[in-house]
Amino acid sequence: MNNFLRNLTATQQVGALFLVMFGILSVVTIWAFVRNLREHASDDPESEARLLEAKRFWGLLKTSWMMASVFWIGWVLGDTVATVLFAIVGFFALREFITLSPTRRGDHRSLVLAFFVVLPLQFWIVGSKHFDLFTVFIPVYVFLALPVVSALANDPQRFLERNAKLQWGIMVCVYGMSHVPALLLLDFPGYRDKGAFLVFFLVFVVQTCMLVQHLLGRRFPHKPVAPQVSQSFQWTSWLAGVAAGGLAGGLLTFITPFKPGQALGMALLACVAGSLGHLVMKALKRDRGITSWGMQGMSVTGAGGLLDRVDALCFAAPVFFHSVRWYFGL
Repeated sequence: MNNFLRNLTATQQVGALFLVMFGILSVVTIWAFVRNLREHASDDPESEARLLEAKRFWGLLKTSWMMASVFWIGWVLGDTVATVLFAIVGFFALREFITLSPTRRGDHRSLVLAFFVVLPLQFWIVGSKHFDLFTVFIPVYVFLALPVVSALANDPQRFLERNAKLQWGIMVCVYGMSHVPALLLLDFPGYRDKGAFLVFFLVFVVQTCMLVQHLLGRRFPHKPVAPQVSQSFQWTSWLAGVAAGGLAGGLLTFITPFKPGQALGMALLACVAGSLGHLVMKALKRDRGITSWGMQGMSVTGAGGLLDRVDALCFAAPVFFHSVRWYFGL
């Protein structure tokens, strides 16, 4: 069966994945919608708690739809347009991050540099396949340049804190996100024109991990590991989520250049990085006193903004990309 699926053309594989992926999402969405209607119609005293849980689940479901749509659009439009698409996602994610991080007049030059120089340059370097340069461009050159620009603005008040916030936002939203389209351009022998499958593989295993972790954490609550950061992060549900993501990666071996054991290992790495990165972003939100980067009236779900939906991917993508490139010597 695995050999049969591998021998399908890229178009046939994408068509099969499209039917399975959006079919499952459609069924789950209809089920959640019907369940939500029943909850609204109920006068049960515990209905409010169930409605709260339903809203959280809707947030995760919307994230899954968004991730699936990004993969599909990226495959249909080609590598160049997909790179631009992820650059736009990175731009709006960084905008959300900076909007909820206090800035001063002295930061304006650095912000202009970040949005209109660093971000397009990073994604241009990715598109031109200068992988060695794009790996160090932000952590080395940009991280040295930004404090210099801020210092020249002659505003030393909270200088370290302001620059650290900007650098952290660029690292997550620009550097992390830029590794997703980079997967499209990896040159695997005998794997031409199938780079979008690596993006799908990454998105699918990370999202599977996050969904399982969230659902089990809410369904079978245990003592939270860091209750002031996240009530839903528990070791049992986290391990179950990582295991589920790894299993999903093993089952998707046929769309990757990996052998089953390699696919399992790469999926586990991506799930660990993504889920722990999501926890870090929750800590940042608690520090800012918010529950959603978007602040769009969806504080119940904690997933009202774009950054809430892609934060795990931003952490998982660099780990996955460099692990694949190192292991296969690309």
